Amino acid sequence: MTRSARRTRRMLQVTGVGAAALLALGACSSSGSDSAKKSDSSSGKLSGEVTVFAAASLKESFTTLKKEFEKEHPGTKVSFSFGGSDSLAAGITSGAPADVFAAASPKTMKTVTDKGDAAGKPATFVRNQLEIATLPGNPDKVSSLKDLTKSGQKVVLCDKTVPCGSAAQKALNASRLELTPVSYEEDVKSALNKVVLKEADAAVVYKTDVKAAGDKVEGVEFPESVKAVNDYPIALLKNSKNAEAAKAFIALVQSDKGQQVLNKAGFLKP
Repeated sequence: MTRSARRTRRMLQVTGVGAAALLALGACSSSGSDSAKKSDSSSGKLSGEVTVFAAASLKESFTTLKKEFEKEHPGTKVSFSFGGSDSLAAGITSGAPADVFAAASPKTMKTVTDKGDAAGKPATFVRNQLEIATLPGNPDKVSSLKDLTKSGQKVVLCDKTVPCGSAAQKALNASRLELTPVSYEEDVKSALNKVVLKEADAAVVYKTDVKAAGDKVEGVEFPESVKAVNDYPIALLKNSKNAEAAKAFIALVQSDKGQQVLNKAGFLKP
């Protein structure tokens, strides 16, 4: 072997050792990075986005809780999809990405649990009661559910497939009353909005929605509503991509702080 060849071989050996050292260093660095990630996870620090599918009637309360959650856990973000519980449940069972489902009735939650899309058993966190929303000042002097059946009254109900509509029908059945609304709406906010926009004289909605509307409507209580109170269950979803943060949001909803927000909005204790 010539002197030049020996020199070239020695350089390659040194280069090989250097490369091996760099690979080893890279492996250590990668291991350290993985360790750091595990450390952050084990420290209990939450991050990332939590997607919550929630009944329309929860909009105001959950928006308040979102701000509280993101303040308590910097680096997190809560995103909502509000709507009729039946539509939300159908979305979840069809594969829509979500971490938490808060429904306005056990029946709509059962749609999700029956498909095996919930992780664990849902828990009831609040209850809600119906109320009649009339135009400000109650110009038609509505004082009972029966008054809504009078000729000429333009009344709006939630669709029978959504919890507020199912509850309204239950109250009407208990009173042995028949009511033909001018329209059935996809969720409680849509029903209430018909009165706010003066497109209807009255709507049967939740007390919480009447309260949230302020002076845009006037609320009228009716005794039959006690026979149609809805339980609201909440559950972690099986395909959650951020389960730890989702569990923390559910915990906030169920906490004393969360319950205070919900009770202030007019929800009843579970």
